[in-house]
Amino acid sequence: MGSLFFLIIISLVAGLAVFCFFLYAGKNKQFDDIEGPKYRMLDDDDDDDNVRENR
Repeated sequence: MGSLFFLIIISLVAGLAVFCFFLYAGKNKQFDDIEGPKYRMLDDDDDDDNVRENR
């Protein structure tokens, strides 16, 4: 029975640590632009390629 209480306490501490990390990441603006990277990946940098080809 003592080990059960120990495991419950450990899981609560781990859950609290994950929750605090989530709040820390949210306050440091880690989740501001979720959609941007996938659209930036699709943008071609053809301007740089055209400049190199014209030389």
